[in-house]
Amino acid sequence: MTTTTMTPAAWESPPYSPVPELPSPGLPSIKNRTRSRIRRLVLVASVFLGCAVFILFAFFLIVAWSFAHPSVPALQSNPLLAKGLMYEEVSFASQDGASEVSGWWIPASGERTVVLSHGYGTNREEAWVPMYDIASMLHGQGYNVLMFDYGYADSANRLPATGGVSESQQLLGALQLAKEKGGGELVVWGFSMGAGTALQAALQTDLIDGMILDSTFLADADTIYANIRNYANLPKTPTVQLLSRFLPLFTGTRLSQIPSAQAQLTDYGIPILLIHGTEDDKAPLSVSENVAAAQTNPLSELWLVPGAIHEMIYRTHPEEYVARTTAFLQAIEAVGTGDTRAS
Repeated sequence: MTTTTMTPAAWESPPYSPVPELPSPGLPSIKNRTRSRIRRLVLVASVFLGCAVFILFAFFLIVAWSFAHPSVPALQSNPLLAKGLMYEEVSFASQDGASEVSGWWIPASGERTVVLSHGYGTNREEAWVPMYDIASMLHGQGYNVLMFDYGYADSANRLPATGGVSESQQLLGALQLAKEKGGGELVVWGFSMGAGTALQAALQTDLIDGMILDSTFLADADTIYANIRNYANLPKTPTVQLLSRFLPLFTGTRLSQIPSAQAQLTDYGIPILLIHGTEDDKAPLSVSENVAAAQTNPLSELWLVPGAIHEMIYRTHPEEYVARTTAFLQAIEAVGTGDTRAS
């Protein structure tokens, strides 16, 4: 019998030879898939961020453009049709000669004159005050009245609104015309930004004998931002910075050119009647309070009207409004004629 001896090599498995793993054809590795997803997320985020920045810039461009070009209605009437007042069409140059201003001169029996300075977003008629009623009241008291349009309300030659910088030059031109045609006591009666413009003009002239300022608005960064907050809850930063950058593109005027602080802190030396509602959400009450605090003329006063809103005080308190403004004008007249009872 033959015996076969098996050596270890005969029954042992051959040495293990690992087969390299090959990537599945057409499928990226986990690492490649992760990188690809990250790139897509970054791309999508960049697109969204770019769109957000574009929308933000576009929004503030629209806001700046809208501030410079307010929607103003066309004139609907005239002093003769509205109140039976004879009037003269007038035009005059702004003091800086940069624009031509149009208006109505309503003559009266005396030399005293009131120049009506309308608010932002309207024209010389300013229906919600209402301006024709005030013009008629003044005419009945013997005052000449000058009503005119600021450049941003002039339908024939519309100019951008500048927060009172260019408008104060137009008001100074109106004062010069009123002085030439009337020759006597000269009072400015302003509303909202027309009141703020009157303050700016009074920093530059001694022609004004007194001012009535209703719902005074000064267009600085804080007041503009406060008005934006009425429509959109935006953070102050970067809202103020973006507006400060974009407004000059459309107005040609920087916010820093509007002498808001100076207008509030100056003692003008003339009688000033300030009228302001405590619920005014367009013109901060603090503006009128600051102006009033700076005055030393004994005839100057601040009439705060509880619950009243912007420029609606005549509408809501007509009898008291007429009584207070009439008494103020009579006090100025008395001082002008040397009647010591006025003080």
